[in-house]
Amino acid sequence: MSNTTIPTVTINKADIPNGGMKSYKQDDDSIILITRNEDEFSAFDGKCPHAGADLGEGLRCGNRVVCPWHHGTFDSHDGTLLEPVAMAGLNQYKLTEDGDNLTVDTSAKINKQIENDKLVDTQTIIVGGGGAGFMTADQLRKTGYGGKITLISADTTAPYNRPLLSKAFLAGKMDEEKLLLGGTDWASKNNIELRLNQVVSEVLPNECTIVMTDHDGNSERQTADFLVVATGAEPKKPSFAGVDLEGVYTLRSMDDAKTIKAATDDKHVVIVGTGFIGMETASALIQAGNVASVTIVGRNRRVMSNIVSEAVSNALINLHEEKGVKFEFGAGVETINGDNDSVSGVTLSDGSTLAADVVILGTGVSPRTDLLNAVNDPDGVQVDEHLQLRDGVYALGDIAKAPNQVGRLRIEHWRVALQHGFVTAAAILDDDAVNSLKERSPFFWTAQYGKSLRYSGHAATPDNGILFGTPNDLDYIEYYFDDEGDDTRASAASSLGCDKELIAFAELLRRGHAPTRAQIKAGFDIIDQANALSP
Repeated sequence: MSNTTIPTVTINKADIPNGGMKSYKQDDDSIILITRNEDEFSAFDGKCPHAGADLGEGLRCGNRVVCPWHHGTFDSHDGTLLEPVAMAGLNQYKLTEDGDNLTVDTSAKINKQIENDKLVDTQTIIVGGGGAGFMTADQLRKTGYGGKITLISADTTAPYNRPLLSKAFLAGKMDEEKLLLGGTDWASKNNIELRLNQVVSEVLPNECTIVMTDHDGNSERQTADFLVVATGAEPKKPSFAGVDLEGVYTLRSMDDAKTIKAATDDKHVVIVGTGFIGMETASALIQAGNVASVTIVGRNRRVMSNIVSEAVSNALINLHEEKGVKFEFGAGVETINGDNDSVSGVTLSDGSTLAADVVILGTGVSPRTDLLNAVNDPDGVQVDEHLQLRDGVYALGDIAKAPNQVGRLRIEHWRVALQHGFVTAAAILDDDAVNSLKERSPFFWTAQYGKSLRYSGHAATPDNGILFGTPNDLDYIEYYFDDEGDDTRASAASSLGCDKELIAFAELLRRGHAPTRAQIKAGFDIIDQANALSP
């Protein structure tokens, strides 16, 4: 490839194989991605709009360009968004062909502006300002919805990227403004009525109606053509004594994160829970460099024990211990001790004590299903593959027990919440070109000390796995099976550093062709198979 004057880039056609793609880094740090479909070439911004990954380092499976970091997926012909966590498609550039060469003009974007002329006389009310609610509203506007959209949130802040609270905000690597989804003017720019710090007291699904009650007891009813309930989840507080002392915190909201950030300066912090929230919070506080110490308490002698194997757990423990985190395994918290109503320490179930100025509870969350308890089990709202509960009424995000590629599950992951919003917007617009949830599979990632462990699928246990690579070197992929049968297909995989292999697995899982234990043992080439099977 040779550069003429920016913004024109000249590329040799022979560099890109049929059905393939290639990225080209420019002197100004931009990236151009070229895809080829037979004799048709397309040029795009080669950085994923989610976090800036080089899409050329990902995998091309049929018409799907999959990001190596967080599996945002785009159409290879026109850059259309096919799968979150990205929230927008790719910028596409005009190109011209001259014999064996292509010339890309990066100053000439192809205009893909969509008129908001669909369902213009309707109203959509969205209850909940988390990822699922935001994605519904955002996708409705991006795909042509012209009706009124009202988003009601109990939060005091406009929709923001909740996972980055424990991944980046607490670590001091990202400020509040950067966390806002769609930017500071998202609601006004998209003609969305955003009502913050307001609580919906009742949902009447049969009437597509909500009731809002203010602090003075005054009620307001609103009826919509489409009602989306995405009330999320709230942290579980264990029943042991002392959980209400000053200095005991949970991490769920922006306000929680700000409070923890201010309260932990030069303090001894005890984190209760070895799930990914507890582990990420420990990582973030250590990276911020302001705490006196961090100790993680867990009954189990493994971390993230319902997700990864003992070998991977040990690698994560080693990573944290190298950074100075201490672990107390094999005993739970008996009481949180106080001195003048403030935390002074923690007594464990084995009788030992830990000094503590701050205690952070990473003990799981419960779905906020109360508004829909009259029609559903509190463990999850039973919805169809389009997240629909009743005609025109949808329940999504952490509260939804919805069918996907790996079964009917209630899953508390960010990408799943975004998938829900993506599918719901398409359902409201009756857009059958967008795959339903049944054709999608779960994916999540955890970031600790700049290392990103990624997980695709859903396994009943991580203890029937096949491991490749070395977790202690943070370079591995592990496939999980629900039993030990040779013909059993892998139901999930986790990885550090094996990005293309994990993408290939996710694509095969999505298509219903996840490899069996026997195939994996026999040296199954998962990347070649993903390329061969994907349309």
